[in-house]
Amino acid sequence: MEAVSPLVFNLIIFVLAIYVGYHVIWNVTPALHTPLIALTNAISAIIIVGAMLAAALTETTLGKTMGVLAVALAAVNVFGGFMVTRRMLEMFKKKERKAGAVAQGDAK
Repeated sequence: MEAVSPLVFNLIIFVLAIYVGYHVIWNVTPALHTPLIALTNAISAIIIVGAMLAAALTETTLGKTMGVLAVALAAVNVFGGFMVTRRMLEMFKKKERKAGAVAQGDAK
């Protein structure tokens, strides 16, 4: 019996990762969604370091170009993710009252 092709094996792992990732993300309660996204952004930032190393070790010009493009797009994704996370966390902060509103409330 012949062994399974590495391409088929990697494709099966990829499809399973998509399936599991879909169910993990959609079953997260809304209260945990923001911390989960922040953690995902941090992991993506670590992956960028590995992508930079891989791009630097590639010998072809096409490989280096694609590596630099991938790192740039991933960096934009991470930066945007941190911006969205920060905006979402600001929604949970208590709003401060203005000084005039406090003074009028004391007069009543």
